[in-house]
Amino acid sequence: MTSRFTVGYTCKGAILEEVTVSSKNQIVVPRKAREALRITAGTRLQIVVRGDTAIIMRKPKSYAARLAGIARGLYPSDYVDQERESW
Repeated sequence: MTSRFTVGYTCKGAILEEVTVSSKNQIVVPRKAREALRITAGTRLQIVVRGDTAIIMRKPKSYAARLAGIARGLYPSDYVDQERESW
């Protein structure tokens, strides 16, 4: 069996494509997804599995840069000052 995909469609800006796993447990990343993620031969990807859902994303060059600002807006702007004063 070879990998194949159907014509995709867009849902709220997301690219949805169907792929088939080959007999060698491989899939072909559809062209629209490759272009959106700027994937070329040799690009490192990560797969995150949550329940019955798999998310494929580019491996970050720097995890620190990827996580920078992740909690921005979580606390009020004067939160740190209040905590310092409480000591």
